[in-house]
Amino acid sequence: MTVQVRVCGTGDVAKGEVIAVKVGELELAVVHGDDDTFYAIRDECSHANIALSEGEIDGCTLECWLHGSRFDLRTGHPSGLPATEPVPVFPVEVRDGDVYVTLEPSNGVNL
Repeated sequence: MTVQVRVCGTGDVAKGEVIAVKVGELELAVVHGDDDTFYAIRDECSHANIALSEGEIDGCTLECWLHGSRFDLRTGHPSGLPATEPVPVFPVEVRDGDVYVTLEPSNGVNL
């Protein structure tokens, strides 16, 4: 059974911004992309265990502030070094002004 959870309201994340949310033990970075799409990615860089929610959004990527690794918000794959491993990304649905996340990664990366 797929579990979908409300994580925030659409108004909680300004366009081009990211916030950290916690669902049980799972920490997520919820992004309101420049393309007006909402994304959810595990809030931990695969290279240095740093919160990605403290990074910068650039198009469909989220940059880790510590070493500059960029992760594609759609696939979780890094676009350059030093990170070489992807991070989990999660399906997002917007309904009635709320952001819902399915708690199973869509890219097959283990939690």
